[in-house]
Amino acid sequence: MVGFNFSESPERQLLRESVHAVAASFGHEYYVEKATSGGKSDELWKALATQGFVGVNLPEEYGGGGMGLAELAVVAEECAAAGVPLLLFLVSPAICGEILSRFATPEQCAQWLPPLANGEAKMAFAITEPDAGSNSHRISTTAVPSEGGYRINGTKYYISGVDEAAQILVVTRTGLDEATGRATLSLFVVDSDAPGLEVVPLPVEIRAPEKQFTLFFDDVAVDPSRCIGGEGAGLRTLFFGLNPERVVSAAVLNGVSRYALDKAARYANERQVWGVPIGTHQGLAHPLAEAAIAVELARLMCDKAAWLFDEGQDAAEASNMAKFAAADAAGIALDRAIETHGGNGMATEYGLATLWGIVRLLKVAPVSREMLLNFVAQRTLGLPRSY
Repeated sequence: MVGFNFSESPERQLLRESVHAVAASFGHEYYVEKATSGGKSDELWKALATQGFVGVNLPEEYGGGGMGLAELAVVAEECAAAGVPLLLFLVSPAICGEILSRFATPEQCAQWLPPLANGEAKMAFAITEPDAGSNSHRISTTAVPSEGGYRINGTKYYISGVDEAAQILVVTRTGLDEATGRATLSLFVVDSDAPGLEVVPLPVEIRAPEKQFTLFFDDVAVDPSRCIGGEGAGLRTLFFGLNPERVVSAAVLNGVSRYALDKAARYANERQVWGVPIGTHQGLAHPLAEAAIAVELARLMCDKAAWLFDEGQDAAEASNMAKFAAADAAGIALDRAIETHGGNGMATEYGLATLWGIVRLLKVAPVSREMLLNFVAQRTLGLPRSY
């Protein structure tokens, strides 16, 4: 019988250490300064790209590292563990990069993958709408044939990093399935400065360099050569990209958890009350230990989901479980790290409360806790569909 091997390869360990070293050289203070000032983490992205980290999962023939989603998850986790969680890892190399690598034509890949791989460009992803919620079949943004191409009209909501992206991968409705009554979807690559596209900042209470936006498409012209996977094939294409999104979301959350628990453990060892380190007391030690267990379990599920995806197996169940577990574990880990620090946990200089917004965001997005539970109830337990 072949047993499981839970040890990382020397190559994976080197990747982990190298990414962490780059990210740690910037650190959480850099992250907070960029988030507070409205700046972007361009210097960090460039430093990571120079060593091939931002395109580690993209095909070698287009300038990528030729590795897998598992390696991209390592990159995202280690950045977060160094105090610089980057939301665009979920979007540009994970969703957009994986969808392009799998479904784009060679000509499309040659046009858009090399800039993503070398870090010269980023690509945003636009699916969320004000009225569609989690029901992608109700997407109302349309792409209608016109003058040898398409015209896109509609609104997208809570779209991350558009101000940093050269292009946006937009999910549109191009028809209606007469058999099911559901929308048929198509994906188009749209330039972020395309005529007719209005990009409006969406203020949110989250400290992160990546900002949120509402997009208004008003007769935005797009050439048929920018349709990814073919007209009407968007649902299959879309769902393929959601598993990488969930895996990398989980990796970012796991990294934040490690960052928080590391700071909590150091503080609990150094801070003394009544002549002993506060970590001596079980009332503080046990909650941190419980959080550490939850984080390690979440990391294992994240590893499993990434492995399944890279092996070409069905990774949907594991990806959803990984995202669920990581979001809950991160909320617990960060809260208990803040509690360990007492009043200092809310001080900006201790670098914990500044991460609350991103942890809370990734609990409700890119897919809510409730929708993950719906998926597991139906897929894992075989329960009737509830919605």
